[in-house]
Amino acid sequence: MPKRSASLFSNCGAGDLGYVEAGFRFEVMAELEPDRLAVCHLNHPQADTIEGDLRETWRDVLTRLDARRRSTAESAPLALLTACPPCQGMSAARNDLGRGDDPDAGSKDERNLLVTVIADVVAESRPQFVVVENVPQFLTRKVRHPETAAAVTAARYLTDKLDALGYEAYPVVVDLADFGVPQSRRRAFTTFVRRDLPAFSVLEARGLTPYPLPRCAPDYGGERVTVAEALAGVPPLSAGSPDAARADGFGGLHAVPVWSERQFAMVDSIPPDQGGSAWENRCCEAGCENLSVGEDEATCPTCGEPLLRPVVVTDGAPRLVKGFRNSSYRRMRADAPASTVTTASGRVGSDVTLHHREPRVLSPYECQKLQTFPDSFQWGEAVRRGLGTVRTMIGEAVPPLFTGLHGRVLARLLDSPEAISDDELLPAADPRHRRAVKRL
Repeated sequence: MPKRSASLFSNCGAGDLGYVEAGFRFEVMAELEPDRLAVCHLNHPQADTIEGDLRETWRDVLTRLDARRRSTAESAPLALLTACPPCQGMSAARNDLGRGDDPDAGSKDERNLLVTVIADVVAESRPQFVVVENVPQFLTRKVRHPETAAAVTAARYLTDKLDALGYEAYPVVVDLADFGVPQSRRRAFTTFVRRDLPAFSVLEARGLTPYPLPRCAPDYGGERVTVAEALAGVPPLSAGSPDAARADGFGGLHAVPVWSERQFAMVDSIPPDQGGSAWENRCCEAGCENLSVGEDEATCPTCGEPLLRPVVVTDGAPRLVKGFRNSSYRRMRADAPASTVTTASGRVGSDVTLHHREPRVLSPYECQKLQTFPDSFQWGEAVRRGLGTVRTMIGEAVPPLFTGLHGRVLARLLDSPEAISDDELLPAADPRHRRAVKRL
């Protein structure tokens, strides 16, 4: 039987490719932004696409699903609904969101309650599985309940709604590097399983969750994929000049911004591979090297010129830029997974975005590799419109390597749940699940 599926908040469709590989067939995919939806459709040509705010278009999703079911004369139920609602209003990377336990602050961003759409679609379509992905703060950030105004998390609201519809929630907070993704990427997943499925009985009776084992995790005896391993063989680039900042081929994706002479010198002075930062540089603009300077110094003790550190000049006197010392102007470590690929991968700002060895940020092509997009992924006109848009889509995607692993678990739970062995699935006693349950 076909494993009929639908996707809400689909972005560019990359994350759902893993579920497709596992045997799920997406019939409808919905996304607000037309540019993202166009890329999504290129990579899921079999799906009907719905553009617009899902608070206004969610009934269109149901209409299209019903039309697809009728057109193929299939009686198969909807197997999977995936949803990745926007996380910007939840993200710990923003310091303007107010306290996480302040429901009034959390409710200022209306995107924090887009889970209401998910509940509405589930109530009408009754999928066998529902998978919701977001940042870990999804489980803890308080908002106002849309009906009672009580303080509640979006995750708790959704869980209560789906509990009343007959679904069991299995939340986890995981670092996707534990599953073979070559970057440290902490995300919350909540898989809802319909309680009338044989799969639910198997999970409950055997103390399991509907997730794969994190076979690359140190606590499971595994080894994580490093950034150097993941990017081995990619042609070198340099932010020092336009010619050196771009490589032919790669669909135009292997290119990086060109920097000013000072910014380039600052990054070029950071030792390669060790995860160091420009804040630790011991050289100055005039060429003095191996200086004996403190961590808060901004000028060279020998010649008085600014150090090759993040410096601004205030009232004629250089001083260090305030904040972000642990992340900005810092290289990735060659012997560890990459830092989280974000929407700001093209900037040197608050995230760790610098190549572990070369004087530059990562290219979109490299970010795509770290996000485990297949090389066959199509971008269409998006590249011509600007690599910034592409970087945003990549940074917001769910790595399809993980969704492929997860999808195979879900497919097995539908096809032959009794045949699943205990060492295939994440135990309910694992802290990734146990702590997420506590947060929820």
